[in-house]
Amino acid sequence: MDLEAVRTFAAVAEAGEFQKAAADLSITQQAISKRIAALEGSLGVRLFTRAPRGAELTIDGQAFLPHARELLRVAERAVESVSTGRRPLRVDVIASRGAQSGLMRGFHGAYPEIDLDVVMLFDIETAIAAIRSGAIDASFRAVAMPGRPLPEDVESVRVLDEPFQLLTGPAHALASARSVTVAKLAGHRIWMPGIVPGTEWGAYDHDLVAEFGLTIEATGPNVGSEALLDTIADTPALATFMGEHTRLIWPSGHGLRRIPVTDPTPIYPHSLLWHRDNPHPALPTLRAHLAATAAVHDAAGRQVRRTGLRQSAGQGYGSDPSPLSPVERSRSTALPGQGTGVLATARLPSRATPMIKGRRSGPHVNKPPGVRARSIESYGL
Repeated sequence: MDLEAVRTFAAVAEAGEFQKAAADLSITQQAISKRIAALEGSLGVRLFTRAPRGAELTIDGQAFLPHARELLRVAERAVESVSTGRRPLRVDVIASRGAQSGLMRGFHGAYPEIDLDVVMLFDIETAIAAIRSGAIDASFRAVAMPGRPLPEDVESVRVLDEPFQLLTGPAHALASARSVTVAKLAGHRIWMPGIVPGTEWGAYDHDLVAEFGLTIEATGPNVGSEALLDTIADTPALATFMGEHTRLIWPSGHGLRRIPVTDPTPIYPHSLLWHRDNPHPALPTLRAHLAATAAVHDAAGRQVRRTGLRQSAGQGYGSDPSPLSPVERSRSTALPGQGTGVLATARLPSRATPMIKGRRSGPHVNKPPGVRARSIESYGL
């Protein structure tokens, strides 16, 4: 059904004559007559009769008028739902309990008047496709994929470097430690089920293993945080990594320990991605809020140095597109070996000395060195 013809019908019914409706719609009276005739033809009924006082609704016209007005209201609401500034800001996060969701909770608390639609997409390729198509306005990702550059129309900025912590059960050998160095993790079994080759977190864990000689066991499906916590609590030989800002709740009887990792502290680099031509008026507000939040972390000594590199053809997702931090620490160095996916800080008593790895290694492989291929039965569960 032609909405313009329906709008013309409603205008004539309101004005009571074709001439006045034509003036109200800024079209000719002949155009009014043609639209009404076309609408009557599609409906198979007469909608108006000519009268000395103008155009009067027929019985069919009177029956159709309330539905025509509702149809126009629905059409207006449909347009408003996708109009820039009237639809919610759509942002993708990886997990509902992770640091990214915490950043969005903070944004919502600061700007409750901005409507949000928070979604969870699986991998960076899906997120980038959604950004470019306009399905989402922004995505939080770890830009750490070797040899796979961001598209030229997608911008990114680092918003949070999240320190890793070790999570153990009460009977684990390191459970009583107030902190643990990376070197002391050698030989301990770190269980991180569900690592998917080709994802940004898969590339990150590959670099983590290669850089520090850790043993990460990625066997078994990821069936949720509850199952992971149950296993860690009941298995003295296993531990896992989690981000410092990850919010998890477990039964008090689990006795789980969250232990800071130091010398250096591996961090997970969270970036915000968006389309450079995205017109949503709330997107700059989100970016400004995240920049202010990052500055707070900088002041607290929680952030690491940005490399200042910009994405360009041939660069991998691991290149940091952020400018140097205004509170960048004076002492920095490159970690030994290759790769850019794992960043780290050497924690000092009061402030952090930032450290960043050098060049990227070769393409990610499905079974990185140090990741044992074991069946879940080998855990003795």
